[in-house]
Amino acid sequence: MPLICVCSPKGGVGKTTLAANLAWALARAGNKVLALDFDVQNALRLHFGVPLTDGRGYAARAAESADWSQSVLSTGSNLFVLPYGDVSEAQRWAFEECLTRDEHFLSRGLSSLLNYPGLIIIADFPAGPSPALKAVSRLADLHLVTLMADTASLSLLPHVENNRLTGEALNQKAGQYVVLNQSDNRRQLSRDVTTLVEERLGENVLGVIHRDESVSEANASQQAIFDFNPASSAAFDIELIARRIACILDINVGDGTVHSAPGMSGF
Repeated sequence: MPLICVCSPKGGVGKTTLAANLAWALARAGNKVLALDFDVQNALRLHFGVPLTDGRGYAARAAESADWSQSVLSTGSNLFVLPYGDVSEAQRWAFEECLTRDEHFLSRGLSSLLNYPGLIIIADFPAGPSPALKAVSRLADLHLVTLMADTASLSLLPHVENNRLTGEALNQKAGQYVVLNQSDNRRQLSRDVTTLVEERLGENVLGVIHRDESVSEANASQQAIFDFNPASSAAFDIELIARRIACILDINVGDGTVHSAPGMSGF
C-alpha cells in the first residue's frame, strides 16, 4: 500500500491537478488507486466527475466514525476518491484538533484503506503547513512537493529544504521530491528558474511539467489530461513522473488495462 503525499508551501501551483492526474496515470497502468483529499476546499473530487453539489466526505464525521472508507466514492473503474466533504468551521476545527492531539486518529480512520491489498493512495493537502500533512507524514512512503517555475515558488524553496512544512524531515521512507509545474520554454525567466532548480536539487527534481493550455481545459471539463488530450506535452510529462514514482516505490504497473471496480463493498 504505497501512500504518496502531494503538497506545497504555496497555493495556486497546480498541486491538486497534479495529484488527480497522477492518480489517473497510475490507474491507467492497471493499479487500483485512491485519491484522498485533506484540503478543506474539497476540490479534488471535481477532477473525478463528482458534482459540485455533492458534499459527501469523511471529515464532518471523522471524529465519530472509526472507518473513513465508508465515504469512498467509485468513479466506475479502478479509481476511487475519498472527498474531504462539505464541513462547517466547527467541524473543520474538531477534525484538525483530533489530528493534532491523537497520534493514532489518522491510522484508525484509514486502517482498512491502508491495509487494502495493492491499493495506491495519492493524498492532496492544503498549501503550507497543516495538521494533516504533519500527521500523514508519519505514514507516507513518498512526498511530492509541487512548485511553479517562477520566482515566487523559488523564494519558498528554503521552506522545503529547511523542513518548515512539518518542522521535521518531510519523509523518512522513499524521500521527498520536487515537481516543477508550468515550465514555459517561451519565457526566459521560466527557463532560468527551471534550470536553477534542476541544478540545485539534482535528482530530487522528479519531473518538469511544461505549460500546456490543455490542462486548464481538461479541468474545466472535469476530465483527466489523458482523456482530454493524450498527445499533449503535459500528459507526456505526468506519465513520465508516474513511471518514476512506480520505479522508486517498486509499484507493479500492471498490464496497462483498466479493471472493473469492486464497488464500495471492496473496501
